[in-house]
Amino acid sequence: MNRVVITGMGAVTPIGNDVESFLQNLFHSKVGINKITKFDSEPTGISVAGEVKDFEPLKRLDKKAVKRNDLFVNYALYSAHEAMEMAGLTEDNIKPEELGVIYGSGIGGLTTIEQQVIKMHDKGPKRVSPLFVPNSIVNMAAGDISITFNARNTSQAIVTACSTGTNAIGNAFEYIKEGKAEAMIAGGSEASVNEIGISGFAAITALSKTEDPMKASIPFDKDRNGFVMGEGAGTLILESYDHAKNRGANILAEIVGYGTTSDAYHMTAPDPDGNGAKRAMQMAIDEAGIDATQIDYINAHGTSTHANDSAESKAINEVFAKNDHVKVSSTKGMTGHALGAAGAIEAVAAIGAIRHNQMPVNVGVVNQDEECTVDLVNESNKKAPVNYAISNSFGFGGHNAVIAFKGCE
Repeated sequence: MNRVVITGMGAVTPIGNDVESFLQNLFHSKVGINKITKFDSEPTGISVAGEVKDFEPLKRLDKKAVKRNDLFVNYALYSAHEAMEMAGLTEDNIKPEELGVIYGSGIGGLTTIEQQVIKMHDKGPKRVSPLFVPNSIVNMAAGDISITFNARNTSQAIVTACSTGTNAIGNAFEYIKEGKAEAMIAGGSEASVNEIGISGFAAITALSKTEDPMKASIPFDKDRNGFVMGEGAGTLILESYDHAKNRGANILAEIVGYGTTSDAYHMTAPDPDGNGAKRAMQMAIDEAGIDATQIDYINAHGTSTHANDSAESKAINEVFAKNDHVKVSSTKGMTGHALGAAGAIEAVAAIGAIRHNQMPVNVGVVNQDEECTVDLVNESNKKAPVNYAISNSFGFGGHNAVIAFKGCE
């Protein structure tokens, strides 16, 4: 079995459109949640979202492609370019047949779907764009990334709701571990801050109606009342350790474990006892060949919904009952919840914690819920060595995914 390392990262987020600015703002606890500007959200009853700001796709993408693509694909391609540049992977040091793509989205081209359905309703079916289907289907981010970088190994799209990004990275890890590829481009992208996206999640009372951006996404706080929609993309370049070392790559971290399970419980609610989450965390730790007491940091799924935060806390407390130092935080207090992109963006955050020996603060907590008795990261304890970290993602439908990372020389 091959060791698998990370050699490149890319990020498009509400607090930065590259890895450096994202991590800098993350570690300075900058909140990227603001009043919705993309459309008039007043009729939905929802005021705020984690919108990507000052996105300039032409810095890395072709003008024709930007105009043609749905926004979720442009986010994906933009972050993939950054990740590939950071990794230094080119056709001079990786064969196309040894480079693959596993990339996902929770919903895909929702902006395209919204626009084209309105056009069909107003102007008739003959006015629907011929690009409607390719722009809306979820696999197009993976397909376009594969085309752009001539990645001729497997090209797959993962759709597991809010676990998508983590499952994509985990599945890519397994692909390289088993010797089926030397390198993989993996991650997730989402662009669902639009009228139908906000309206749909509002209809199931999943979103916070809080108008104050600083108090809307407050994971693990007793006054939390729903999640805040976010958007963006995160991309990782995974390589076999030997391939990375042989070409002199800068290794950022190592993936050492992956766990994925199903709650088999409910369409939208997690198992209240956190059983599926617990098993996924334990699987990742077991595959890493370590004990739960060795984990230093948990990047929690932490959506700021009552059901998720309490169930995840129960699972953490059971798995880490003998760990007296592990710290927990959800970065969604700063970014909002980017659905299928969340796990990929949070993987960048977890690797950043390892590399900087600093953990992101669980922003927004004033009164920690008694049902969520985990040791949260705050300003006083955020700086500490992080040798091992795990990143949790749990999605509608009962999908659970956990990745374990460690520092790597």
